[in-house]
Amino acid sequence: MLSKRVAIDLGTANTLVYVAGEGILINEPTVVAVALDDNRVVAVGNEAKVMLGRTPGNILASRPLRDGVIADYEVTEAMLSYFIQKVCGPRFFFKPEVMICVPAGVTQVERRAALDATLSAGARVAYLIDQPLAAAIGAKIPVAAPSGNMIMDMGGGASEAAVISLGGVVVHKSVRVAGNKIDEAISLYLRRKHNLVIGELASEEVKLKVGSAIPPQKEETMEVKGRDWVTGLPKMVTISSTEVAGAIKPALLQIIGALKGVLEETPPELASDIIDKGIILSGGTALLRNFDKLMTLETNVPCHVAEEPMLCVVRGTGIALENIDLYKRSILKR
Repeated sequence: MLSKRVAIDLGTANTLVYVAGEGILINEPTVVAVALDDNRVVAVGNEAKVMLGRTPGNILASRPLRDGVIADYEVTEAMLSYFIQKVCGPRFFFKPEVMICVPAGVTQVERRAALDATLSAGARVAYLIDQPLAAAIGAKIPVAAPSGNMIMDMGGGASEAAVISLGGVVVHKSVRVAGNKIDEAISLYLRRKHNLVIGELASEEVKLKVGSAIPPQKEETMEVKGRDWVTGLPKMVTISSTEVAGAIKPALLQIIGALKGVLEETPPELASDIIDKGIILSGGTALLRNFDKLMTLETNVPCHVAEEPMLCVVRGTGIALENIDLYKRSILKR
């Protein structure tokens, strides 16, 4: 094989790139900075994320994906081209085969947009795989077996619950609520309760440091800096983990609502398998403290966080690309 085989987990928050035979080579934020005067891409990934909320008027740093789907086609294409060049070299002679994953609930138009962007970015052949199936493969779930396995994949823009059996998705439900909406809930709470305006990087930091789905036994606090909503002057407040748990609970219950919706539609034979095996949680939002415990309380089904949940989707996409004949029924090709 002279051309490389590249698997890309194009997420709302992070993009991960896996190359067959080499493993995961890139794990960077899905952020692009563009110069507005000539539409030139200034920075991608880690370099661009640092610019969020800090750019001058002639540069715009933004996330080209919203809720798990492409919102800005041209910027997404430029970003994919940057990542493909980074793993294949700037002057690759043989175009790579690229597999990309999309949420199971997206429309045909959104699927076509993802395939077209991948081909325009320099792929020879483009494949699409459903995100829950890729996450299940990456979490080492025996997806080909004739028994029910349930996965809940929660990324930055969308959360998807799916029941998988015989190598395909049987029932799935998607809500466009995930890590970003949890960050927004923290930001909104601070503005309403403390008159403090903060940026998305600061609200993400609060979630990572003191965020918890259930108020922890040991109270934790954190100082948050921002701008006073009334006076417009810089301000600092202290926020506790119990406050954060209360602020993000409505968003978490929306995610659990999708999970319950799938359980209601699951055939009885598969439902009995799920009770025995439990629900596997993948994606970055699965790392939120005590989220698995809250899900178990709300659904009465044991929930377990997958090993390295952020890497499940890209690993599964890579495995599917390396064994394309096994999964060809579940893959769209262009």
